[in-house]
Amino acid sequence: MTVSTEYVARETASNLWRNRLMTVAAVLTVAVSLSLVGAALLLKQGAARAEAEWQRGTEVMVWMKPTASASEVNAVGSQLHALVYVSACHFETHEYDFLEAKKLVGSVYTEAGVTAAQTPTSWRCTPVHPQDASAVIQKFDGQAGVMKVTAPLQQIRTEQRVIDILQWVFLLVALVLLVSAAVLILNTIRMAIFARRREVSVMKLVGATNWFIRLPFMSEGLVQGLLGSGVAAGIVYALHEVLDRIGSTTSGSVLAQMRMTGWEVFVTDIVVVAIGVLIGTGGSAVAISRFLDV
Repeated sequence: MTVSTEYVARETASNLWRNRLMTVAAVLTVAVSLSLVGAALLLKQGAARAEAEWQRGTEVMVWMKPTASASEVNAVGSQLHALVYVSACHFETHEYDFLEAKKLVGSVYTEAGVTAAQTPTSWRCTPVHPQDASAVIQKFDGQAGVMKVTAPLQQIRTEQRVIDILQWVFLLVALVLLVSAAVLILNTIRMAIFARRREVSVMKLVGATNWFIRLPFMSEGLVQGLLGSGVAAGIVYALHEVLDRIGSTTSGSVLAQMRMTGWEVFVTDIVVVAIGVLIGTGGSAVAISRFLDV
């Protein structure tokens, strides 16, 4: 038998309406399952963005002695700019560091008789990777004109460990949810086809080919997957909007660092829809196969 597009479309619409309760169940299963998958993917991307923001904010400070000569200051600056594991450096004067110290310790600093001229100058550098801070410390600690090299090493190690764990957790959660979604959707589609097994048997007996029977069911799965994943994509976008608004009101928080662009969310939604269509179509093809051997 020849399979026409008109026949597939007509049979798909007819079967979806005739089995509307199972259709609704399949669509809801896809929507709930892929919403969780999409949320996990969204959070994983957010964790990656937070890591990138945090890396840009990590600073290594090379404190120069107050008495360091201009040649010593320039020599340290030249070496810092030449390092491949340092992305950017800028110099701060006695006056700037003096004002910074006053902000941190208040009047205690001036009451101790410390002047701007006695305050060290500093080179403030952003390493390419936070872990490179240790290399900067080892290279410049004890060098001529350098008083001390500081970096939040413990904070770097802790935050790196937390972000790595979060990314792996979100990835594993997404994979587990994806497998669970595939199993739930497959079972839902299989139940719908099981209810129509006699119809499939009759079609086989009158000479229908496997593809003549299979295509309308695969088309049903495609529509169910598309509808369910469309709902899931809407839920994922709504979740992004909620997190984005919360992040915009809490500057400097983790949620603020996890804020993503609309394009990144759109790509995530496309992935969710593609997964839904693939699972719906593939699930139907697998589910109908066991009923074709009549």
